Amino acid sequence: MAQTKADRSAAAKKAAATRKRNQAKAKTAASNRGKKAAATRQGKAAKRSADQAKQATGQAKRAATEAKDSTGSTVDSLVTAAKSAGDAALKAGKSVATRVRGS
Repeated sequence: MAQTKADRSAAAKKAAATRKRNQAKAKTAASNRGKKAAATRQGKAAKRSADQAKQATGQAKRAATEAKDSTGSTVDSLVTAAKSAGDAALKAGKSVATRVRGS
């Protein structure tokens, strides 16, 4: 049986709507991939900062036990540890915020 012009028109409209839906879905998926990647990258940076804070804390502890009169070195190590811990907390919060926005 031959297709009428109305049938062809309806099929074309349906195909156009499907293409539009698929295009929107692909755009959303790509956007989410970017957000997940950013969250992962930020999370890894936060872990590195936390590790650095741990290392600086250990150095401060060793400096304090090795020489009680080297207070300058100990204070510097403690300051570095505090900065690294603050940086780690900031980066971890940023990572979580990005991941929540991506879901």
